[in-house]
Amino acid sequence: MSDAITLTCKWGRTPIPASSTSQAGYLLVEAIASPALAPSLPLNVCFVLDRSGSMQGAKLDNLKAATRQVIERLQPNDIAAIVIFDDNVQTLVPATPVGDRSQFIAAVNAISEAGGTAMSLGMQAGQVELQKHLDPDRLSRMVLLTDGQTWGDEPLCRDLARTLGQSGVRIAAFGLGTEWNEQLLDDIAAASNGYADYIASPAQIGDFFQKVIQDDRATVATNTRLLLRFIRDATPRTVYRVKPIIENLGYQPTGETAVAVRLGDLVGGQPVAVLIDLVLPPRAKGRFRIAQAELHTTPVQQTGEVVIKQDILLDVADQVGPESYVPEVMNLVERVTAFKLQTKALQEAATGNVTGATQKLRAAATRLLDLGELELAEKAQQQATALEQGQQLSPEAQKELRYATRRLTQRLEEQ
Repeated sequence: MSDAITLTCKWGRTPIPASSTSQAGYLLVEAIASPALAPSLPLNVCFVLDRSGSMQGAKLDNLKAATRQVIERLQPNDIAAIVIFDDNVQTLVPATPVGDRSQFIAAVNAISEAGGTAMSLGMQAGQVELQKHLDPDRLSRMVLLTDGQTWGDEPLCRDLARTLGQSGVRIAAFGLGTEWNEQLLDDIAAASNGYADYIASPAQIGDFFQKVIQDDRATVATNTRLLLRFIRDATPRTVYRVKPIIENLGYQPTGETAVAVRLGDLVGGQPVAVLIDLVLPPRAKGRFRIAQAELHTTPVQQTGEVVIKQDILLDVADQVGPESYVPEVMNLVERVTAFKLQTKALQEAATGNVTGATQKLRAAATRLLDLGELELAEKAQQQATALEQGQQLSPEAQKELRYATRRLTQRLEEQ
């Protein structure tokens, strides 16, 4: 079974120059599972949908169409539930097998907008439905969509997400338009080991919903973790997920020379990768074992986890030219740098540090331009200019920069 999961480790530069002092290095660790690894698990999915007054018109029409389409593509042995919320909550369809779709379609057709936004109520009702069919033989997912701010219950939303994650439920949290709290949705996603994303136009809701179900259907292994055991004096500084999206994972020390990161689920044919920025100890010419990588994952419909181990070797040479840089890895380094710059820029803008935010936005724009991301580079430049002129960052631009730079490595795969 481990033959169907590949673990590769690549340095940003190989060989590196011999040195009597420590030097920086980048290490890319990537796992990919074959789409043919195993049959997919049936799903246990609950749609938790905002139907507050601000959803009227095209938002609600597209939400209903997207939900109908995704229900049509579920399998008869999948379990589904639909919850809607405003400042109250209603379970339209309790958790039930998707054999007869007519009750789902009729319930979706009857949704109308009303009231304010109390997202925790929707999440609580969704949790109740998902718990009815929690099972290792099902993949459990909450699909959460909102277009507005929830008031006074954000801590409860985060607590619910943490509880759901601990029970094995991943949350796909979507913000529609510009008025929702991106930090809250990011926290909800992180707490459940899920993900959050920005839907700019109501017409895109269907694409995002379909992608959730397609990826869940193609999930071939779950609870994937990466353990890296380094030699003494090889010190990791940062660990970023770079595929499928860019995310600062941080890392969990498991001893003086080991770190561990959670990678979540493996979708067949889609790589999951992390980029480690580390300090390498002094080395003369030769080949050295720097670390051992261990990938722990549980293939679906299989009892017990699979562990894949690989030694990470480092080549050191006396004479090293520019050709020793590995373009694939260094391109990812540049994309992560652009992501970090815009993240810091938005943080500094929020605290009123206009000078710092402007400088970082312009630096991010330069990186994006070098990467060929012309539209994003222009948007970053426009926002830097707006800050210099005493204007506020627009909510739309903030969300676009935040989530589009997060997807920079997806855009690389598309090129």
